[in-house]
Amino acid sequence: MEKSILIVEDDLTFGTMLKTWFTKNAWNVTLVSKVEQAKVELNRVYFDLILSDLRLPDGDGIILLTWMRECKLMSPFIIMTSYSDVQTAVLAMKLGAFDYLQKPINPTILEQKIEAAMKQSKIEADQADNKSKEKSNNVTHKVVKGKSPVIQRLYSHLELVAPTKMSVLILGESGTGKEYIARMIHDKSSRKSDPFIAVDCGSLSMELAPSELFGHKKGSFTSAISDKTGVFVAANGGTVFLDEVGNLSYEVQKQLLRALQEQKVRPVGSAADIKVDVRIIAATNEDLEKAIEEGRFRQDLYHRINEFSVLVPPLRERLEDLEEFSYHFMEQANEELGKNVNSISNEALELLKQQSWMGNLRELRNVIRRSVLFAQDNTIKKDNLPEFPKIMKNQNIQKDMISNNSDSTNEWALNRGNEKEQILAALKQARGNKTVAARLLKIDRKTLYNKMHLYEIEL
Repeated sequence: MEKSILIVEDDLTFGTMLKTWFTKNAWNVTLVSKVEQAKVELNRVYFDLILSDLRLPDGDGIILLTWMRECKLMSPFIIMTSYSDVQTAVLAMKLGAFDYLQKPINPTILEQKIEAAMKQSKIEADQADNKSKEKSNNVTHKVVKGKSPVIQRLYSHLELVAPTKMSVLILGESGTGKEYIARMIHDKSSRKSDPFIAVDCGSLSMELAPSELFGHKKGSFTSAISDKTGVFVAANGGTVFLDEVGNLSYEVQKQLLRALQEQKVRPVGSAADIKVDVRIIAATNEDLEKAIEEGRFRQDLYHRINEFSVLVPPLRERLEDLEEFSYHFMEQANEELGKNVNSISNEALELLKQQSWMGNLRELRNVIRRSVLFAQDNTIKKDNLPEFPKIMKNQNIQKDMISNNSDSTNEWALNRGNEKEQILAALKQARGNKTVAARLLKIDRKTLYNKMHLYEIEL
């Protein structure tokens, strides 16, 4: 069967040359020049391979790659760049790209990398089939909850609210496992056999959010080439998890409130409502009451999603659980990396317990994964851990991390000379809260995400 490739290249001459080369080599080729055009094609048909330029008129290849992985589109992705930027290439591969090519492209190297990508794709498809078989054989996976008093109190509250129909607002810092808590509520409810759909509100633009949440009809806007089922209809009978709900635009908040109050949604371009039955669980690391005061979040929506609230404690307040989670993440890393590490030295554990963990469990998982990779035998030792910043005695930061005095934030205004250092400093000041850090830097949250991807900053 003929293989298909999507080429995303805004240089028409170069793109046409690539199309000719692939066509001669028995590929079915689709050539587009923008990220949004690529998304339309990817929603329309399956491609065996994606070849994308880094720099595009409406974004870049990394944004397209991130969107694909969020949509569970796992076709091999090779990125092309005219820049000898190792950081960008490494970032693309961390996000799931198979490889990268540097322009001008050598046809022999291109052919070799395509062959390798197709082989890897087949291996991954086989592995996916095996995992599917394991699930059908009722293979169970270890669930780690933690035993600290503060987390046990949280679990007791979840046991009370899970069987009800109440909307739940989950509060907590970035990386504390808010989606894990949301799934736990769903799994303990009467809706557990129906869908659980998570939505990253931070990634929804004002233009696309109504379509993603409520669906659209074919032809309702330029790229609406077919009907789309929105999240609320897809999750009917189950649970919708709205992560970082504070990032929704004010207009979308209004539409969301109507959907929750009336239990009806109207797809974009439709004249008819669709009845839905969903439970809402929302999460945020932002102070929504402050956002209400500043006119950025609707008070009526806040009360609608906050029928019951729970606070997920940061890792530094539950250090009793650090060892249990470290071993859990170690087992995950062993499976992923093909290692056989089975212990963590007391010295290493002590050092881990001394850290501030601004990125919470997500940061701990990344540290353990890296340490498993560097472990020389079956034990993670102190030397295998990354170099942590020096521990300050007074690391507590007041809740009001941003002064209302605009002069106090001028020092954070980004300049191109040391963007990475400023972003790291702002994230540290904000204890990993990206919304707060973005305000400190006087940029929007999406710009901060893009720059974090660019500089390989992980929390």
